[in-house]
Formats: sequence, C-alpha cells, structure tokens
Amino acid sequence: MGENLLKPRIGVLALTLELYEQLAPSLRPRREQWLREEVLPALATIAADVRFSEADFRREDIDATVARFDADECDAIVVICLSYSPSQIALPALKRTRLPIVLWNVQELLAVDESYDGERLTHNHGVHGTQDLANVLLRAGVPFHYVTSHLSDPNALAELETFFTASAAVAGLRRCRLGLLGYPFPDMGDFAVDTTHLIATLGCSCETLSLEEYHQRAEAASPADVKRLADEYRNAYDVAKDVTEDDLALTARAEISLRSIVTERRLDGLSFQFLAFGQDERTETLPFVAISRMMSEGVGFAGEGDVVGAAGTWFLNRLCPPASFSEIFTIDFAGNGVLLSHMGEANVAMARKDRKMRLVARPTPITRTRGRQLSLVNAFEPGPATLCALALGPGHRWRLVASQVDIQDFGPLPTLPTPHSKITTRDDVRQWLTRYALAGGPHHNAICFGDARPQLRMAASLLDADYCEV
Repeated sequence: MGENLLKPRIGVLALTLELYEQLAPSLRPRREQWLREEVLPALATIAADVRFSEADFRREDIDATVARFDADECDAIVVICLSYSPSQIALPALKRTRLPIVLWNVQELLAVDESYDGERLTHNHGVHGTQDLANVLLRAGVPFHYVTSHLSDPNALAELETFFTASAAVAGLRRCRLGLLGYPFPDMGDFAVDTTHLIATLGCSCETLSLEEYHQRAEAASPADVKRLADEYRNAYDVAKDVTEDDLALTARAEISLRSIVTERRLDGLSFQFLAFGQDERTETLPFVAISRMMSEGVGFAGEGDVVGAAGTWFLNRLCPPASFSEIFTIDFAGNGVLLSHMGEANVAMARKDRKMRLVARPTPITRTRGRQLSLVNAFEPGPATLCALALGPGHRWRLVASQVDIQDFGPLPTLPTPHSKITTRDDVRQWLTRYALAGGPHHNAICFGDARPQLRMAASLLDADYCEV
C-alpha cells in the first residue's frame, strides 16, 4: 500500500470578511499569500492532497467551495479564519456536508509585544471568527473539532494529523467492501451481525463468496504462476525439510485463487471459515499463508467468518499500519501477559526482523483437506503496541475497545506450528482481562505497533461510536 494512499485528502476553507474588500483591499491577498507560502506547505507534510483555491467571503462562494470538497471526496475540511468572518455565511454549507470539520485557530503572529500595532491587529484577528463559528455549529448540532496552535509550536500539526488520519480511515470504512468465504462459525455470538445494520451504520458492505469459484480459480492457476510463487516461498522463508514441492504448489494455488477473488471483487477485507473448506471434498489446503501475506498489503482479515473483525483489522491498519488479526489464547499469569495466536494467520509485515519466518506443515490438520496445511510461523517484532477490537455494544452501538500493550521478545517457539506472540499489559493482567471483558471486548481483535489510542479515540468520535480504553 503506497504512502500517498494512506495519507488523507483535505480541503482548506479559508474565510475573510466582505467588508474588508472595501476597507482594506490588500488584506485578503496578503493573508492568502501567508496561507500559500507557510500554511499549505505545512499541511502538505501530513496530507497527500491539500485543496485550496482562494479565500471566500460570500455565502455562495463558500457553498461552491464546500460542494467541490464533497465532489472530490476529500476526507476532511479544515476551516481557517484569515480574519474575522461571520458564522452565518459558512453555517449552511458546513451543515450540509458530511465531511468531518476541524476549525484550526491559527494566525501568523506569534507574540503580542511592544511592536504590536494596527496592521498586526488587522492581519491577526481570526480567533473571534472561529469562536463565532464554533458557537453556531454547536447550536446547529454540526459535529466539529477545534485546534489552537501556531506554526512555530513544536507539535503544531500533531492534533491536526490525528484528526485527518482518523477522518481518512473513517471515510475508507464507509466504502469498505468485505467478503465472506464460507459461513460464520456456528454459535459464535460476539461477532454476529446484521449486515443491514453493518452497512447502515459503518457503511461496510459484505459480499458472500463462493467456494465453488475459489476451487475453480485454484485449479485454473497456470503452472508458471504456481512455480513462481512456490520459488518465492523457498527464497523468502525458512522452509521446513519435510515440506514438499507438492505442498508448496497447493499453497501457491490457494494464494493465487484468493488474491484473484480479492482483486476482481475489489475487496478491502475478508473472512473465511475453515469448517466450510473441510466440508468440501475438493479442498486441497487452507489459505493461511495467503492471508498472512495479504494482510501485509493492507487486506483486512479475521478468522472463522468474522466480517466485523475483518473490518476492525482493516481499520486499525488504515489508522496505524501495519496491523494484524489476533486472538488471545492463553494467560501468562507469571509474566503478566497473554499469548496471541490463531490457526495460521498473522501479518508477515509485523514479524520480527532478526530471523527468517519458518514455513511449516501443521502436524495435525485443523479440518479435512486433500493435502497438508502450511503455516508461516512468526512472532511479532518486540516493542510498544496497541490492541484494538471493533465490536457491537449495548443498544447496537459500535465501540472500539483499545489498550496499550507491549510485545515481548518471545518466540517463535520451535514446538508451535502457528504464528504466536506474547504481549504484556501495563497493569495486572487479571484486572486488564476483566476490564476488557466488561467493556465487551470480543475474542477476535487486532494489533499494531506503537500507540494508536489518539487516532482510535478520534475515530470513535467521528463514527459516533463508544471508545473504551482498558
């Protein structure tokens, strides 16, 4: 996934006062010059695309500018008062748009000192325009965020960057296309979802995928493509001695099939159910290696038919890449942590860098297949991380359950044929697990490097979802 695809697109709505067109005709051109020479280049460091044409001071111009931002599918609007600007000329357009809005209370002048004069006053009095606008947006029920900073501040853009990143992720989630291969694991209730509710609230659509098509695509894979991918496995991974060329070929066919489905259906994430594969006698192997590699390219995933978890993994990856599907398997009381693992799926982009990943065959098949089931055994790179779960809470409200954790220097163990990592919590693991459960944290979750809590907190606000930190 390219860097620019991850960065947000923002529209800059710069406001001035029409009265100044007669009283101070040089004001707007000089404020626009400051905006173009200093503000826009600064914003370009945190956004892939910054849209600005000219400052607006009439309602019809503001309407047209905001309409362009909507048509261009910007991820957010940043409003800057280059001078005082009356709120009612901007309110109608900002009430109509569905784009997230941030009022940036910024000015050119850093200090009010003995040199302060009438000219400095005229060119640095946007603050009360932002206050006017904030008041009417609040009264009109229009959600917005408000940031005060000066360009010379050490972290002048940090809060804006968090807002823009969250806005872009939420916009992407509204368009997210998910696929379900098979069916949800019977009686697993924590990720059960009404797909109408899913698309009506988060905007995610869900498409049922055909096992028939999966098998046909695997069978139709060209020998040259299969050999190329099998050779890539040999070169990239520490392939166990008992893994045969037939094992690699079956695994390659599964990856070719899954990739082609995701590409042609334009899917952002998917889930598959191993029981469904096992009930089809044509199944040669399971696509564990495929999805572990595809997660490293931004594809969201969760196991066992969990499309909500797949959306959650995609969302965390969009906020703070890379991110991986995970599940808590065992409590480490002695080490104040838990072991993360699953059947054979983990983002290879998060694997520790000091060793090659092992490619092994599961000694015990998890379900019936014609051939053996290969898995990439990795442990995540040690360091600070964020565990997060997207879940439905009471009243069918969405919630993000998040926690800062630490990935330990542990594994991969030679005795385990699946990906696994150990994380520790910042306080007693007993209380941590209790709080996670009481917050409605499901048994499927996602993990990323670093501290993603600010982005998740902001994203929850933009989604009108609950944010639960444990």
